[in-house]
Amino acid sequence: MTLVPADTLVVVADGEGARVFRNRGDERAPALQQFDVMELMNMDDDGPSGSMPNESTASQVDEATFSKQLALALNEGALKQQYEHLVLIADPTTLGRIRPLLHKEVQQRLIAEIGKTLTNAPLEDIERALKAQ
Repeated sequence: MTLVPADTLVVVADGEGARVFRNRGDERAPALQQFDVMELMNMDDDGPSGSMPNESTASQVDEATFSKQLALALNEGALKQQYEHLVLIADPTTLGRIRPLLHKEVQQRLIAEIGKTLTNAPLEDIERALKAQ
């Protein structure tokens, strides 16, 4: 079981958006409080993460672009010391797109990755997934 310290940043994402939480509980009993929602923005400024096959659909390109934007936001937060610990919960495809873009400062703070789609799940399901780690 991975312990989730108080004030850990918990990001629950998929290719379309992310919910951002802080653990206001303790290590053994996470109590998440949502404080932000991230969505795809400024598509003209950013391209997708990695290379995309020519036959990619618009939604696949959007998902890859959001993954890149999320990774950049996590990198910036780590470099600005905005969080000490991070748990990343995302579907396996999104995790695979984000992982190679994470700065070493983010990687050092990453205490758990959970490969599940929980972006629209109730808070209790997300907390249960944290406890099951």
